[in-house]
Amino acid sequence: MKKVLIICPHRVNRSPGQRYRYEQYIPFLQQNGYQFEISNLLNEKDDRNFYSNGNYFKKFLIYLKTWRIRIKDWRRMNKYDIIFIYRDALITGSTFFEKRFSRSKAKTIYDFDDAIWLQAVSAGNKRLAFLKNPAKTSKIIGLCDLIFAGNQFLARYALQFNNNVVVIPSTIDTDMYVRKDTKEDTGKVCIGWTGSPTTVRHFITAIPVLKKIKEKFGDKVEFKIIGDKNYYCTELDTQGEAWAAATEVEDLSRLDIGIMPLPDDEWEKGKCGMKGLQYMGLGIPAVMSPVGANLEIIQDGINGYLPRTEDEWVERLSMLVEDKMLREQIGDAGRQTVVERYSTNAWREKYLECFNGLIKHGN
Repeated sequence: MKKVLIICPHRVNRSPGQRYRYEQYIPFLQQNGYQFEISNLLNEKDDRNFYSNGNYFKKFLIYLKTWRIRIKDWRRMNKYDIIFIYRDALITGSTFFEKRFSRSKAKTIYDFDDAIWLQAVSAGNKRLAFLKNPAKTSKIIGLCDLIFAGNQFLARYALQFNNNVVVIPSTIDTDMYVRKDTKEDTGKVCIGWTGSPTTVRHFITAIPVLKKIKEKFGDKVEFKIIGDKNYYCTELDTQGEAWAAATEVEDLSRLDIGIMPLPDDEWEKGKCGMKGLQYMGLGIPAVMSPVGANLEIIQDGINGYLPRTEDEWVERLSMLVEDKMLREQIGDAGRQTVVERYSTNAWREKYLECFNGLIKHGN
């Protein structure tokens, strides 16, 4: 058995990013001769303290603990054939451990799915932004043997520092992502968004459009906000709901239309279109901003929509609200796109090939 050590921030099934980047591939790789150990920095209790406001002493203790974890990984690194690093080894700007891992007997894979060379700090840690060093991304890329980039924009960045770059899109497990018949027959068309407390700002940009839809269709439409239970949208009279891995498919299955509004900036160009792929994977028609990977995923008017202006957003959403057959047609085409191009099944052989090639090259 070939041994792999995964270096990541979060425990299994906690982070959608980790799940859609590599966790879904682990069972297939295990069937093909790979054995995994996962070394995550934060547990459930750490999450509550680390991402809240204040709690600086507790955050300092968490920081010390993360060093202890990585020192343990450093001491055992030569036991492994591959060290797989998701985003970074530490939550601060240091590349201390990536440098050590790159000098080990193991081959190193670096996986990233955001433009993390740009500064981005969680809301609860704005005062600790000085501890971050976005420039470390280029250093890590240069240290590793193989780079997995989530889209072409990220790959172009990585190629500046490493020639061995492979685009591996974030993928959906289409065997699990099957729409459930959980929607109540209220006669209302549900327009929904999924995300997190840190990305609810993107939903907020769509409120003017959604207000016009509400004014136009009245009680014929309703809205759903998944990912931030503390957010309340007064304009739409809609309370946000918590995201949970266990009920994710069931919750999304209640949507008739899924939206993914994004600003057109450098950070968002690094996004891998995950929200849209989630909708599409369940056969829910997706309406997405024409930014980043969304442009690679969507053929406008065929498997989804890419409105550029507020008027276009209102027009596309109105078409879908008014026409159930159109919703089904666009939704079915979106599902087919995911099955063929963005599913775990479609990419698992390529994923295995990359692992095997790295091992073979190292022997």
